Parts: sequence; C-alpha cells; structure tokens
Amino acid sequence: MPEQTTTGRRVTPTAIRLLPADADRQTWLTARRAGIGSSDVAAILGVADRATAVHVYRDKRGELVDDAGEAALWGRLLEDPIAQEWARRMRSVVQRVGLVAHVDEQWRMATLDRQVLECPMDRSVKTRCALEVKCRNAFVASRWRSDVPDDVLAQAVWQMAVTGYDHIHVAVLIGGNEMRQTVVQRDERLEAYVLDQVRQFRNRHLLPGIEPGWDLSKAQALIDMDSLMHPDRVGELDITSIGEVIEYAERSARKGAAEKALKESSAILRRLAGGARTVTFGGELAYEYTPVRKRTPDLDRLAERWPEAFADCVQEKTHYQIRIAPDLRQGAKR
Repeated sequence: MPEQTTTGRRVTPTAIRLLPADADRQTWLTARRAGIGSSDVAAILGVADRATAVHVYRDKRGELVDDAGEAALWGRLLEDPIAQEWARRMRSVVQRVGLVAHVDEQWRMATLDRQVLECPMDRSVKTRCALEVKCRNAFVASRWRSDVPDDVLAQAVWQMAVTGYDHIHVAVLIGGNEMRQTVVQRDERLEAYVLDQVRQFRNRHLLPGIEPGWDLSKAQALIDMDSLMHPDRVGELDITSIGEVIEYAERSARKGAAEKALKESSAILRRLAGGARTVTFGGELAYEYTPVRKRTPDLDRLAERWPEAFADCVQEKTHYQIRIAPDLRQGAKR
C-alpha cells in the first residue's frame, strides 16, 4: 500500500480535503484503500463488533467483498436526518466535508459525517469542530448509558488525530426513536496509544503484505468474511495444520456427546415430572415446563399454492458446513 501525496485545500486545522462529499461511492472506496480511516481503527484495535484487523488488511488489498447489509444501508439513509436534528437542537450549522487526510501523513484519513461550523460549546466565537452520527439498534442501548462505546471512542480519537480538532460531538439514534448525544474530548495519551497501534499495524502488516493473525474471539465475523470471499474452494493441508482439523473433530464429537446427554437428562426429568407442569422440591420450585411457540412455514406448500408470493418473499441462500473425513471423525470419538 504505497503512500500517496496529494495537494488539497486545508479544511481543518491539520487536514486537507482529498475528495468532496459528493464523490461517488466507488471513487471513495478506491481512495480510502490508500490509507487508514476512522472506521478501520476500531477493527485494528480489536474493539469492533463485526470486523477485525484481518478485515481491514484484506479491504486495503481490494480482496474484501463489500457486503455491508441492511444496518449500513439504513445508517447511510438516516445520517442526514440525525445530523440535521442535532443541529436544530443545538442551534448550530453543519455541512458535509468529504474525505480528508492529515497534511503531513496522508495515509491517516477520515470521512467526517459532518463538519460543525459553529460549535455550540462556546457561542462567543465561531469555532469549527465535527459531528459523528450513529444509528444503533435498541439491543445495544445500555452501551450508551454512561459513555460512548469503545468502537465509537476509537473512531473519534482517530478523527481528532487527523483533523486537529480538540473534541468530536456524537449523536446516536437508538432503536429508531431515541436520540442521545455526547462529546468526546481530546486525550493526548489515548491518542498517542491509538496512533502507535495503527502505525504498528501499517508497518508490520499493510506495507510488507503480511496478514495479521485471526482474532478468534470474533470467530463468526471471520467465518462470514471467509464465506463471502471463497464460495468455491479446494485446498491442501500440510502436516503442521492437520492438528487443527483433528481438534475441530474432537470438539464436534464432544458437542454431539453433550447434546445427546442433555436429551437423556431431559427425558429423565419428563419421567420424574409424571405429566406435571411444575415440579417442586421441599416446597420450592425445582423446575417447570413453559410453553415456547414458534411458527414454521410449509415452504413447499407455499410454493405450490402461491408461487408468486413464494418467489417474492422467500430467499434461498447457500452456506457451507464443515464435514470432517470419516476416519478423522472416528478417531476423535475414541
């Protein structure tokens, strides 16, 4: 990833504009691959929910399949209404600024959601700053009770390091009907730490072309990435890797044995209950049976009777399941 030098107009204390806000998405994606943006930093630091350093590495090499999904789509659609409502409430003015880069190290990039032309924190002077906009579901509302989540904090710290601003406003719409707002102040020690970690990632992985290790605490995100990148695959293992296959087989065997044992225990509890819904011990509740309802559509019948509705509403997706060779499976069970 060679560093590019661009001459642009300075639009913040320490950043120049690389692309205007109305640049098309493909041009923006191509430009940001030449550097590291604020949305990459949380993944590099290991605090992003659905991305890892491997995602960033492959993205910069043009290998990552763009499959942002519904959440990202609605985030883009709602960004402007959230920003405008924040400006109305704070009696301020905001504008889009585009892709910017640090004037001295142009690989340090950021796409500010909005530039604030009159910071509401001090109305005695017309100070500029920035606004970060988020759209999050109600299940993560607790993360915003006392402070900003780590992924948003990492993003804001990087934006300040790029732009030279000493604070970033944050507005988040939670669950589609509750807006919260806060301010992230500049912390020089935290900024130095983030810059050091990102530089190490760039120098150790991006520049020499060495993929970082897989963070298995984000296993599902890595599985999803790999499935998108390699829908058709044939590979060959060496002697140093076959142990991982055996370990998978052993874990799968343990899971199967545990599921079988759980079903056996369930049958025993049903026998002990003798048809009762509530079972007590010493006058206190021991266990009970609670109804769990679910709806299971008959897709074959739907396709036969209402083919147009079936075609319009049912999506068929293919995923790949790991099946260990029979000899290795048998060895794992011993």
